[in-house]
Amino acid sequence: MSEAARGHAVHWMVRIAERAGHSDRQRPEIPAGASALEAWTDVTRAYDLSDDALSRMVAEYFRLDVADVHRADPNAALVIPETMARRHHVYPVAEDDRYFIVATCDPTNVEAERALGFTAGRALLFQVAAPGVIQEALDGRYSPERAVETLLGGLGDDIGEDAVKVLEEMGPESISEDDVSATPVVKLTNLIVRDAITVGASDIHIEPGRRLGAVRYRVDGVLRKHMDLPMAALNRIVSRVKVLSRLDIADRLRPQDGKARVQVKARGYDLRVSTIPAGGAEKCVIRILDSSSSLSLDDLDIPKAELDRLRDLLTHRDGIVVVTGPTGSGKTTTLYGALRELADGRVNIMTVEDPIEYELGGVTQTQVQTKQGMTFASALRAMLRQDPDIILVGEIRDNETAVTAAQAALTGHLVLTTVHANDAVSTIARLADMGLQYGTISQTMRGAIAQRLLRRVCAACAEPVRGHLTPEERRLTERHGMEPVVRAVGCNECGFTGYRGRLPVNEVLVVGPRFQQAIEQRKGRATLERVAKQSGMRTLHEVGLEWVGKARTTLAEVERVLGQGLDDSTGEVTVGPPRILLVDDDEEARLLIRFVLERDGFEVEEAEDGHKALDMLKVDQDFKLIILDLAMPGLGGREVLDQIRGSVDTSALPVLIRTATGSDALEAELLEAGADDYVEKSIDAARFMARVHAVTRRAL
Repeated sequence: MSEAARGHAVHWMVRIAERAGHSDRQRPEIPAGASALEAWTDVTRAYDLSDDALSRMVAEYFRLDVADVHRADPNAALVIPETMARRHHVYPVAEDDRYFIVATCDPTNVEAERALGFTAGRALLFQVAAPGVIQEALDGRYSPERAVETLLGGLGDDIGEDAVKVLEEMGPESISEDDVSATPVVKLTNLIVRDAITVGASDIHIEPGRRLGAVRYRVDGVLRKHMDLPMAALNRIVSRVKVLSRLDIADRLRPQDGKARVQVKARGYDLRVSTIPAGGAEKCVIRILDSSSSLSLDDLDIPKAELDRLRDLLTHRDGIVVVTGPTGSGKTTTLYGALRELADGRVNIMTVEDPIEYELGGVTQTQVQTKQGMTFASALRAMLRQDPDIILVGEIRDNETAVTAAQAALTGHLVLTTVHANDAVSTIARLADMGLQYGTISQTMRGAIAQRLLRRVCAACAEPVRGHLTPEERRLTERHGMEPVVRAVGCNECGFTGYRGRLPVNEVLVVGPRFQQAIEQRKGRATLERVAKQSGMRTLHEVGLEWVGKARTTLAEVERVLGQGLDDSTGEVTVGPPRILLVDDDEEARLLIRFVLERDGFEVEEAEDGHKALDMLKVDQDFKLIILDLAMPGLGGREVLDQIRGSVDTSALPVLIRTATGSDALEAELLEAGADDYVEKSIDAARFMARVHAVTRRAL
């Protein structure tokens, strides 16, 4: 008779221990229905097992992983409420679009699997950890008062006065030992700064709340929660940071800005500190600058086509080159890379910045001091008396600086600067808004570079797509017109984000004669962008999709950062069917061509003569192609072509010429006049459409 039949059912945890070779021990009396929490301690005691050993046995039996709660993704704990985590005695470890992973001591808990999976809205995966480990993690995550005590008690000697050494403004000497004595607040502040530098954070956000405050790091452009703190501890940390940056700790009612220099693991870092009142407390943001990490252009991973165009801009010896993009998009890093390339010892390079982010050898760098009257404009005027060849102006933000920079460009200096605009073409309107005349912009502007940063998929955990798209990936594929190559998964190496490091996305506008003419004539954004693309500029979105095709990032990341092609009101892509203007005096020919084009997905507008075509183009130039009959009464196709190419508004539009009879000489003449292609009317439909597609592809 079996043990179960005799009423002595054995708990599953006991069976696992005996299956692992511990059957020689006295079997503990544990009811088969006892919870895993109750059974765990009895089994470890009866079989002389450590918590780690029993965790490995349970994980092996159920074919699960052993949880490492110390490396859990902090964001995972935000998915389920504390009460649910404690009720089922689980600890959130990681999460992504498909799975929610928790640590448990009881993989047989079906009720927990259902409840947690429903709340998380995705499939639940168990990992195994001892009850004590889970309890400690829960208390550490959801009971900040205890967490701070535990954290400070366990720091040891590695987080003391030497972990983050405060340096003097201009030298490496440390300040007095009393100021960096290892009190709990100093140790915790040092821990926050050190950990931020270790994970590569660009900013530390110390944010107050009602009962709890939060410390978040901006890593690869995205904020991650690092820890929660009780407000009493958080207020003391903010005060400590204000002391380090020489701010008034008694004044909590006004915004303050300061700076400090610290040393972590023998390397110096500049901290730019900003505080602002927030709900009876203060929010503090710390920008971390590694002043020794200036990179060359070759180190920045800029796509080759854009890098070549950027270097072409740097060959000018006068004029203005603008870099634009939002805060944190790498504008200054790109400009410093350009300066390192230009600083060959034969030119005088000077900069005016706020702040000076990197130290450059062979370059005279000046810090803006607004309180002392040293503004961008006044510093720039003073520099012009120092015989500079190249000047970097940290930012053009007002009329005075814009006018002074333009005067410097007109008098034989190359001015590199930044402007806040959405893209390269928008810098023209931005400079005009600051009071520069369009004629001045046309004469001084040499080019503009728009820049963004995309997160790079983590090499350790990136997963090939191989045609098996998730619903979200299918939606993005339809929106952007291409399939992703890899997907972000998440692992310990990338903090369970799926991304590690960043890639630049650059849009490089080179100002040529046609673009200068368009500026002087005050053409709108659509015309300026069309002329820029005709001269070889690729948009941010096109460069971003190239990185997707190279398996370096994802469509989700491109959409998060760029949002290109999205309609603000609907959130949907505004790209419709490609439009073609068909110009032909033969109604039957137009009917036949229209049928062939619409069957292939094009939208067709018709004009029965050259005059009507030009009238239509005066009010609407949004066509992917103009198909133009050469022989028409009144205004012939050649005359229409000349007027299309002679107008800035339409000069970039592709034109395909159709003619009844042709010759090599006629073809050469039309191509020389500006036609993009030439076909005879007798060509069959398949070959005609092939030529249409070829012309539209070349025009992209």
